[in-house]
Amino acid sequence: MRLCVFDFDSTLMDGETIDFFAEALGIGEEVAAITERAMNGELDFFESLQQRVKLLKGLDVETVERISRNLPYMPGAKETIAALKAEGITVVCFSGGFRTATSYAKDILGFDADFSNALHAKEGKLTGEVGGDMMFNWSKGDMLVRLQELLKVTPEETMVVGDGANDISMFAHAGTRVAFCAKPVLKEAANIIIDTKDLREILGRLV
Repeated sequence: MRLCVFDFDSTLMDGETIDFFAEALGIGEEVAAITERAMNGELDFFESLQQRVKLLKGLDVETVERISRNLPYMPGAKETIAALKAEGITVVCFSGGFRTATSYAKDILGFDADFSNALHAKEGKLTGEVGGDMMFNWSKGDMLVRLQELLKVTPEETMVVGDGANDISMFAHAGTRVAFCAKPVLKEAANIIIDTKDLREILGRLV
Protein backbone atom coordinates (compact mmCIF):
# COMPACT_ATOMS: atom_id res chain seq x y z
CA MET A 1 0.00 0.00 0.00
CA ARG A 2 1.24 3.50 -0.87
CA LEU A 3 -1.70 5.83 -0.21
CA CYS A 4 -4.26 6.00 2.59
CA VAL A 5 -7.15 8.48 2.64
CA PHE A 6 -9.16 9.08 5.79
CA ASP A 7 -12.47 10.87 6.19
CA PHE A 8 -12.38 13.35 9.09
CA ASP A 9 -15.75 13.68 10.83
CA SER A 10 -16.70 10.52 12.75
CA THR A 11 -13.52 8.85 11.43
CA LEU A 12 -10.37 10.72 12.50
CA MET A 13 -12.52 12.83 14.82
CA ASP A 14 -15.18 11.47 17.18
CA GLY A 15 -18.23 13.44 16.06
CA GLU A 16 -19.32 15.89 13.36
CA THR A 17 -17.61 19.29 13.35
CA ILE A 18 -20.71 21.08 12.09
CA ASP A 19 -22.79 19.63 14.93
CA PHE A 20 -20.35 21.09 17.47
CA PHE A 21 -20.67 24.50 15.78
CA ALA A 22 -24.46 24.22 15.84
CA GLU A 23 -24.47 23.43 19.55
CA ALA A 24 -22.82 26.81 20.18
CA LEU A 25 -25.89 28.43 18.58
CA GLY A 26 -28.35 26.23 20.45
CA ILE A 27 -29.45 24.43 17.26
CA GLY A 28 -27.45 21.25 17.74
CA GLU A 29 -30.35 18.82 17.42
CA GLU A 30 -31.73 20.47 14.28
CA VAL A 31 -28.39 20.37 12.45
CA ALA A 32 -27.48 16.89 13.75
CA ALA A 33 -30.73 15.50 12.33
CA ILE A 34 -29.83 16.82 8.85
CA THR A 35 -26.25 15.50 9.20
CA GLU A 36 -27.54 12.04 10.14
CA ARG A 37 -29.82 11.88 7.08
CA ALA A 38 -27.00 13.06 4.79
CA MET A 39 -24.56 10.46 6.14
CA ASN A 40 -27.20 7.75 5.66
CA GLY A 41 -27.48 8.77 2.00
CA GLU A 42 -31.06 10.03 2.40
CA LEU A 43 -30.18 13.60 1.32
CA ASP A 44 -28.02 15.05 -1.43
CA PHE A 45 -24.74 15.98 0.28
CA PHE A 46 -24.32 19.34 -1.48
CA GLU A 47 -27.84 20.45 -0.61
CA SER A 48 -27.59 19.24 2.97
CA LEU A 49 -24.22 20.98 3.46
CA GLN A 50 -25.61 24.28 2.21
CA GLN A 51 -28.72 23.88 4.35
CA ARG A 52 -26.71 23.21 7.50
CA VAL A 53 -24.14 25.99 6.92
CA LYS A 54 -26.95 28.53 6.36
CA LEU A 55 -28.14 27.73 9.88
CA LEU A 56 -24.70 28.75 11.22
CA LYS A 57 -25.04 32.32 9.95
CA GLY A 58 -23.94 34.82 12.59
CA LEU A 59 -21.70 32.45 14.55
CA ASP A 60 -18.50 34.20 15.69
CA VAL A 61 -15.35 33.12 13.83
CA GLU A 62 -13.59 33.15 17.19
CA THR A 63 -16.03 30.48 18.44
CA VAL A 64 -15.52 28.43 15.25
CA GLU A 65 -11.76 28.48 15.76
CA ARG A 66 -11.98 27.64 19.47
CA ILE A 67 -14.24 24.65 18.79
CA SER A 68 -12.02 23.51 15.91
CA ARG A 69 -9.02 23.42 18.26
CA ASN A 70 -10.83 21.38 20.90
CA LEU A 71 -12.42 18.58 18.90
CA PRO A 72 -12.22 15.04 20.33
CA TYR A 73 -10.01 12.94 18.06
CA MET A 74 -10.84 9.29 17.53
CA PRO A 75 -8.99 6.83 19.78
CA GLY A 76 -5.94 5.48 17.95
CA ALA A 77 -5.96 8.15 15.21
CA LYS A 78 -2.49 9.53 15.89
CA GLU A 79 -0.92 6.11 16.44
CA THR A 80 -2.49 4.62 13.31
CA ILE A 81 -1.36 7.49 11.09
CA ALA A 82 2.16 7.28 12.55
CA ALA A 83 2.29 3.52 11.91
CA LEU A 84 1.14 3.93 8.28
CA LYS A 85 3.65 6.71 7.63
CA ALA A 86 6.42 4.59 9.15
CA GLU A 87 5.70 2.12 6.34
CA GLY A 88 6.22 4.87 3.77
CA ILE A 89 2.50 5.35 3.10
CA THR A 90 1.21 8.83 2.19
CA VAL A 91 -1.72 9.68 4.50
CA VAL A 92 -4.31 12.25 3.42
CA CYS A 93 -7.57 13.54 4.89
CA PHE A 94 -10.65 14.25 2.74
CA SER A 95 -13.45 16.01 4.61
CA GLY A 96 -16.89 17.25 3.67
CA GLY A 97 -16.38 19.39 6.77
CA PHE A 98 -14.15 22.39 7.24
CA ARG A 99 -10.57 23.53 6.89
CA THR A 100 -10.62 25.23 10.29
CA ALA A 101 -10.79 21.73 11.77
CA THR A 102 -8.74 19.65 9.32
CA SER A 103 -5.78 22.02 8.94
CA TYR A 104 -5.42 22.23 12.71
CA ALA A 105 -5.73 18.44 13.09
CA LYS A 106 -3.09 17.89 10.40
CA ASP A 107 -0.30 19.09 12.70
CA ILE A 108 -1.65 17.14 15.70
CA LEU A 109 -2.50 13.83 14.02
CA GLY A 110 0.34 13.95 11.49
CA PHE A 111 -1.33 13.33 8.14
CA ASP A 112 0.36 14.74 5.03
CA ALA A 113 -2.39 16.87 3.47
CA ASP A 114 -6.02 17.84 3.93
CA PHE A 115 -8.75 18.64 1.42
CA SER A 116 -11.94 20.14 2.85
CA ASN A 117 -14.34 23.09 2.64
CA ALA A 118 -14.07 26.70 3.83
CA LEU A 119 -16.71 28.62 5.78
CA HIS A 120 -17.17 32.15 4.48
CA ALA A 121 -16.97 34.92 7.08
CA LYS A 122 -17.33 38.69 7.11
CA GLU A 123 -16.58 41.07 9.97
CA GLY A 124 -15.80 38.19 12.31
CA LYS A 125 -19.02 36.24 11.76
CA LEU A 126 -20.07 33.38 9.49
CA THR A 127 -22.18 34.50 6.51
CA GLY A 128 -23.90 31.13 6.05
CA GLU A 129 -21.98 30.43 2.83
CA VAL A 130 -19.48 27.65 2.12
CA GLY A 131 -17.14 26.62 -0.70
CA GLY A 132 -14.28 24.22 -1.29
CA ASP A 133 -12.91 20.91 -2.50
CA MET A 134 -15.45 18.53 -0.94
CA MET A 135 -18.92 19.93 -1.64
CA PHE A 136 -20.54 17.09 -3.59
CA ASN A 137 -21.36 13.39 -3.28
CA TRP A 138 -18.72 12.69 -5.96
CA SER A 139 -15.98 15.02 -4.63
CA LYS A 140 -13.93 12.49 -2.68
CA GLY A 141 -13.77 10.01 -5.56
CA ASP A 142 -12.84 12.76 -8.01
CA MET A 143 -10.06 14.06 -5.75
CA LEU A 144 -8.78 10.54 -5.06
CA VAL A 145 -8.38 9.77 -8.77
CA ARG A 146 -6.47 13.04 -9.29
CA LEU A 147 -4.24 12.29 -6.31
CA GLN A 148 -3.54 8.76 -7.56
CA GLU A 149 -2.52 10.15 -10.95
CA LEU A 150 -0.29 12.76 -9.34
CA LEU A 151 1.43 10.25 -7.03
CA LYS A 152 1.43 7.44 -9.63
CA VAL A 153 -0.48 5.18 -7.24
CA THR A 154 -2.93 2.48 -8.38
CA PRO A 155 -6.31 1.74 -6.78
CA GLU A 156 -4.82 -1.57 -5.57
CA GLU A 157 -2.17 0.42 -3.68
CA THR A 158 -4.82 2.63 -2.06
CA MET A 159 -6.73 2.30 1.22
CA VAL A 160 -9.70 4.51 2.11
CA VAL A 161 -11.40 4.83 5.50
CA GLY A 162 -14.77 6.47 6.10
CA ASP A 163 -18.17 6.26 7.76
CA GLY A 164 -20.86 7.91 5.63
CA ALA A 165 -22.58 8.10 2.26
CA ASN A 166 -20.30 10.86 0.94
CA ASP A 167 -17.37 8.41 1.24
CA ILE A 168 -18.89 5.97 -1.29
CA SER A 169 -17.35 7.77 -4.29
CA MET A 170 -13.80 7.25 -3.01
CA PHE A 171 -14.52 3.61 -2.13
CA ALA A 172 -14.99 3.02 -5.87
CA HIS A 173 -11.29 3.75 -6.51
CA ALA A 174 -9.55 1.81 -3.72
CA GLY A 175 -8.53 -1.80 -3.26
CA THR A 176 -8.81 -1.64 0.54
CA ARG A 177 -12.10 -0.09 1.70
CA VAL A 178 -12.60 0.32 5.44
CA ALA A 179 -16.05 1.16 6.81
CA PHE A 180 -15.30 2.54 10.28
CA CYS A 181 -18.26 2.63 12.70
CA ALA A 182 -20.12 3.29 9.46
CA LYS A 183 -23.63 3.73 8.14
CA PRO A 184 -25.15 0.63 6.48
CA VAL A 185 -24.95 2.26 3.03
CA LEU A 186 -21.14 2.46 3.27
CA LYS A 187 -20.68 -1.00 4.77
CA GLU A 188 -22.16 -2.42 1.57
CA ALA A 189 -19.23 -0.94 -0.40
CA ALA A 190 -16.51 -2.01 2.09
CA ASN A 191 -14.24 -5.04 2.25
CA ILE A 192 -13.16 -4.33 5.85
CA ILE A 193 -15.77 -3.42 8.48
CA ILE A 194 -14.75 -2.15 11.93
CA ASP A 195 -17.40 -1.39 14.54
CA THR A 196 -15.05 -0.60 17.46
CA LYS A 197 -14.20 3.06 18.05
CA ASP A 198 -10.44 2.57 17.81
CA LEU A 199 -8.60 3.20 14.57
CA ARG A 200 -5.77 0.87 15.63
CA GLU A 201 -8.14 -1.96 14.73
CA ILE A 202 -7.27 -1.17 11.09
CA LEU A 203 -3.62 -2.06 11.63
CA GLY A 204 -4.58 -5.49 12.91
CA ARG A 205 -6.59 -6.15 9.76
CA LEU A 206 -3.68 -5.26 7.48
CA VAL A 207 -1.22 -7.81 8.87
